[in-house]
Amino acid sequence: MSDIRIATADDQVLLDKEAKYCSYGDTVHYIEPPRIFSRCEGSYVWDTEDQAYLDLQMWYSAVNFGYANPRLNNALKKQIDTLPQIASQYLHKGKIELSEMIAVDAKNKFGLDGRVHFNVGGSQSIEDSLKVVRNATNGKSLMFAFEGGYHGRTLGASSITSSYRYRRRYGHFGERAQFIPFPYHFRGPKGMTKEEYGSHCVQQFARLFETEYNGVWDPKVGQSEYAAFYVEPIQGTGGYVIPPMNFYRELKHVLDQHGILMVSDEIQMGFYRTGKLWSIEHFDVQPDVIVFGKALTNGLNPLGGIWAREELINPKIFPPGSTHSTFASNPLGTAVGLEMFKMTSEVDYGAMVMAKGKYFLEGLQDLQKRFPIIGDVDGLGLALRCEICGPDGFTPDKATLDYMVEEGMKGDMVVDGQKLGLILDVGGYYKNVITLAPSLEISYPEIDLGLKLLEQLLVRATQR
Repeated sequence: MSDIRIATADDQVLLDKEAKYCSYGDTVHYIEPPRIFSRCEGSYVWDTEDQAYLDLQMWYSAVNFGYANPRLNNALKKQIDTLPQIASQYLHKGKIELSEMIAVDAKNKFGLDGRVHFNVGGSQSIEDSLKVVRNATNGKSLMFAFEGGYHGRTLGASSITSSYRYRRRYGHFGERAQFIPFPYHFRGPKGMTKEEYGSHCVQQFARLFETEYNGVWDPKVGQSEYAAFYVEPIQGTGGYVIPPMNFYRELKHVLDQHGILMVSDEIQMGFYRTGKLWSIEHFDVQPDVIVFGKALTNGLNPLGGIWAREELINPKIFPPGSTHSTFASNPLGTAVGLEMFKMTSEVDYGAMVMAKGKYFLEGLQDLQKRFPIIGDVDGLGLALRCEICGPDGFTPDKATLDYMVEEGMKGDMVVDGQKLGLILDVGGYYKNVITLAPSLEISYPEIDLGLKLLEQLLVRATQR
């Protein structure tokens, strides 16, 4: 175990300025002193001391295609020299072609006509989806969402995010959610298979519609008080929890029976993170709305958006001016998004991501066999989880994971003569889950390196 790291004199000057001038409202210092980074490339970032860190969380899955991806960077540079900016009420080729690409793909996969509406990021796109949903359901403001779900921290998005702490100081301004248990099999009732537990969770949800006295359904007029169910097909901040494959198909059947829309939040799991463009594709259902962001531009530009069924978003029901953002559909973002789609059409990203994910998961399973504090590992594509527990392999152990994160950021581990740090993300209901979202371009040697670094952290954690 290394000594506590001290900030350099230059870094300390900057940290002192940050302490005085920067809002802490969007800042969380997971380690002390915080690192200040100076460059990035591929799966690595470097701090101001030129210490390299292997990044296994890639900016919360925003940088799916690797830091400083040359092809995507060049698309941005080219657009800067042609049409770098134009007001969003005016048309440009990139907006139209990117919308077409997303809408045609949805038609091919789901058999549904639809349209695309852009905004500047994930939370803002969630807000737009709420407008679409409320408009299409005569102003209904009640939603279903999952325990452990995360949809953002704007006022509307925080109202359907399960963590009360995100809205405690602000109250509610419209939307309210009823939070439904997610089929978290590792922490579910014992004695059920994963599929049985998925069906059990759907059956418990369906009970809400049995009589009017359950409070959500009026059988006399056949109407629900709730407009939509917001789902993350794979829970993100909740700990990369992967549901049984039968779950969403059975859930969608209940929703369709009662006229409730399904909104698929793909902000963290979209763009091949799970081996498909949209993670909902794994579950054989037709979403009514898809919300996306982050990796559309590989983190180079704040561009997100929604796809919605034609019946919900056509100009007659959602006319001009229904919602607006000055920088929505900006040409820099749409240029990178188009290039991303072209790039992923030239290589079978689905097969590549699934193969790498299988290899990475096998490595995690090997670590689980050797370290009893790993209670659960799972993965779909390159969305992987490793749950850190007490010696019993079940009791959540946040403190040990916090220790591992801090040790990884010291940058003092050595593999094959190379000194490295390791960047991990913390998630889960008990903040005891390593949520792994490596670059989709990660090499097999880099996966091996990541597993070796994880092993070193586990050794430190169990020997401290």
